[in-house]
Amino acid sequence: MPEPGAAAAPAAAGTEPWTLRVALLAELDAPTFYRIAALREAVFCIEQGATDADLDGRELEDGTRLVWFEDAAGEVVAQARVLVDDGAMRIGRLVVRADHRRDGLGRRTMLAALDVCAELAPELDVHIDAQAHLEDWYASMGYRTVGGEFLEAGIPHVPMVRPAGV
Repeated sequence: MPEPGAAAAPAAAGTEPWTLRVALLAELDAPTFYRIAALREAVFCIEQGATDADLDGRELEDGTRLVWFEDAAGEVVAQARVLVDDGAMRIGRLVVRADHRRDGLGRRTMLAALDVCAELAPELDVHIDAQAHLEDWYASMGYRTVGGEFLEAGIPHVPMVRPAGV
């Protein structure tokens, strides 16, 4: 895992168009957080029509990490949020810019977020509330469904858990 606010080492020149970053909110400059929030608003609120506010204050909690990929121009193309949540880790707000959805960035962002969880608390399970249509995709990364479908922000979701150590 990169140090908070630091970039992971990019792959060989010409093979990797994105840079992985991990940071606490306090480590972000305003333009970077604005780009993250703008991506989340574009996808969750505008594209998907989510009915709940995206900015819920959880970024302000101690230990919350933002994990994102940015392109060479500094534009955020994918992001996830990692929380310590009542004795478990929780990943949420996974988002990929529309023009990068077939680039493997969703999986890479989730795997990077899982690496952050393993670094912070390897003994804790990782919980997500997955959009129901992505249940099989999350299962391919070791998550299992632990409850029935419910609506969150007007969108069907299912609770899923990835056991510690998977």
